[in-house]
Amino acid sequence: MSKLGLIHYNYASKSLDDFLKFTSETGFGYVELQISDVWNLETASPETNAEAVRKQVESYGLQVSALAAGNDFVVLEEEAIRSQVARMERIAGLATLLGTSVLRTEGGSPKDAVPESRWVEAMAGCLTRCVEFAEQKQVYLAVDNHGIVTNDGDLQVELFERVDSKHVGANMDTMNYRWAGHDLKTVARYYEIIAPYTLHTHLKDGIGSRANYRGEALGEGEIELGKAIRCLRAAGYDGVWCCEYEGRENDGTGQRKSFAWMQAHL
Repeated sequence: MSKLGLIHYNYASKSLDDFLKFTSETGFGYVELQISDVWNLETASPETNAEAVRKQVESYGLQVSALAAGNDFVVLEEEAIRSQVARMERIAGLATLLGTSVLRTEGGSPKDAVPESRWVEAMAGCLTRCVEFAEQKQVYLAVDNHGIVTNDGDLQVELFERVDSKHVGANMDTMNYRWAGHDLKTVARYYEIIAPYTLHTHLKDGIGSRANYRGEALGEGEIELGKAIRCLRAAGYDGVWCCEYEGRENDGTGQRKSFAWMQAHL
């Protein structure tokens, strides 16, 4: 039976308890949490809080599929690298306390200090430094094709080959390649080449790119979700299929529609 999950990001305006209640009642079995659910400016002890959040999640019959780290690995200065890696190591410990081994990892944000020609070098440098604690803690860094930097399948493959560790792979977001401006033929090719590296997923649908992007419930946009699923299954993916809805409704309608689609197609 497929493992179906929902990301908390889409319910950021609601309390964690409201989100967990909705997720459980809708029928999902897993949740992806944001780092702010566990560790924010008001948190005295994130480790103690992580243990409490795990109990809260489990009280609804749910499990954590991934913890979103909110990192920025597009850095080249040694002090910045050390800071990012140390932060990520602590987040890896929090993920373990939450009962998950997956860290949804950002590539990072573009900045003047790091030219585009060195993005892969910068990210690979940070990720390689993370491999040591990842192997020790048995956690996996799933780099999301999110934002500007990592929304290119060929770049992601180059990054994964450079790091060369089973502890570093992809969070495949089915919509984001299209959002970034790639045509659907290219998006389909990216599914093929990224599937073997995939550690976690965001099933997301929609129409258009950048300013013209509009989120839709699964099966109601232009994304070839079936193609992504076939590629992942052929590659042996057995992780959580996590729904991310970015549509117009803010009342759970899109998530419920998406759950029904997932039940029918997974």
